[in-house]
Amino acid sequence: MNITDIRIRRTYQDARLKALVSITIDHDLAVHDIKVIEGPERLFVAMPSRKDDNGVFRDIVHPITPEARSSLEKAILSAYHEYLQRMQAEAQGAESPSGPETAE
Repeated sequence: MNITDIRIRRTYQDARLKALVSITIDHDLAVHDIKVIEGPERLFVAMPSRKDDNGVFRDIVHPITPEARSSLEKAILSAYHEYLQRMQAEAQGAESPSGPETAE
């Protein structure tokens, strides 16, 4: 499994849900609505799920092996942290002067 693209689709500030993420695998398969969730001890990744007839949430798609899950989670959390850093840098850049002015 080769994750070829990770996109942070939406972030949240005041909830346990921190982000919704989409990934592309091998340029061929897209998986949407992966959640980054703040747990009691750390951030973790929850796969897309739906409620069955008994009211139990079941993953629609998920990694089969622990190695695949770990690889997927590391890649998504790394992309999430990079996204947050980029947004913070952009916000700081917008607050400070853009540099020396040039005459036209």
